[in-house]
Amino acid sequence: MRRRVAVKLRRFFEDQGFAEVETPILQVSPGNEAHLHAFATEIVAPAGERGNLYLRTSPEFACKKLLAAGEARIFEFARAFRNRERGALHHPEFTLLEWYRSNETYAALMRDCARLLAEAADAAEARQFSFRDRSADPFADVQRLTVAAAFAEFAGIDLLATISADAVDRDRLAAELQRTGVRMAADDSWSDMFSRVLVEKIEPRLGCGRATILYEYPRTEAALARLKPSDLRVAERFELYVCGVELANAFGELTDPVEQRRRLVAAMDEKQRLHGERYPIDEDFLAALASMPPACGCALGFDRLVMLATGATRIEQVLWSPVFDPGITR
Repeated sequence: MRRRVAVKLRRFFEDQGFAEVETPILQVSPGNEAHLHAFATEIVAPAGERGNLYLRTSPEFACKKLLAAGEARIFEFARAFRNRERGALHHPEFTLLEWYRSNETYAALMRDCARLLAEAADAAEARQFSFRDRSADPFADVQRLTVAAAFAEFAGIDLLATISADAVDRDRLAAELQRTGVRMAADDSWSDMFSRVLVEKIEPRLGCGRATILYEYPRTEAALARLKPSDLRVAERFELYVCGVELANAFGELTDPVEQRRRLVAAMDEKQRLHGERYPIDEDFLAALASMPPACGCALGFDRLVMLATGATRIEQVLWSPVFDPGITR
């Protein structure tokens, strides 16, 4: 089923004029997200010079360099690597289906996601997707829900009242968590509290019956997405949920290298605070942003998609050969 779904999705992209690319797994920077942990390695030149490299946590930086070089529509079935992640939905080595469209808005990606669900279901001969006690119709119209609307509906929180065009109000959000009974720590940041509500109150309710696109994330959670021009409190970012499972993450891409550097440095400062480490910033990536056209991009967890299409309960069930788990006695 994994092979059949991959064949079907390749055809979907090729029929739209996408080029399949292969970008390097070894990178100067694995990515600069505060909560992702990379595998580190060393490169040794023939003359003995040594340098540090990492296994990528996603192909994003490399793909955007290709957009800057002139590629218009690209996709990749990319092997990605994340340390300290193992569970029913997580594996240290996994596959991201990542694709980019130059000079198109991220609304195009929303339509892509709906089509990909139907294509995968068709390949797997599945009438519904399922995970644990939840199910969803992969052929149904996808629900679109703003983050603010989800917080209001499922948590009773007016999220946008805690955000301005240039700042967030931590104390106001903390008061909302106390009022609604969501646990928090004294040193939680605004983003920490946002994540607590999202995980506890909202994510389990998404993608049940039909897929959900959760869009317009707060500016603090923009990552590599640009801010929405008509409302600087939120970013052009969405996530796709099916059966309560986060399946894809998409951006209307930020192309301002100065703002992107500020965000990457801030993320590494947070990583240093939380985990006592930081990763290098890819200067070639920032240089490429200056000549990158307007674009949108999406990363979809291919293994998770196959899980949902086949009713698998653990990610290892849809991998050809899982990575050794040192936590299991053999």
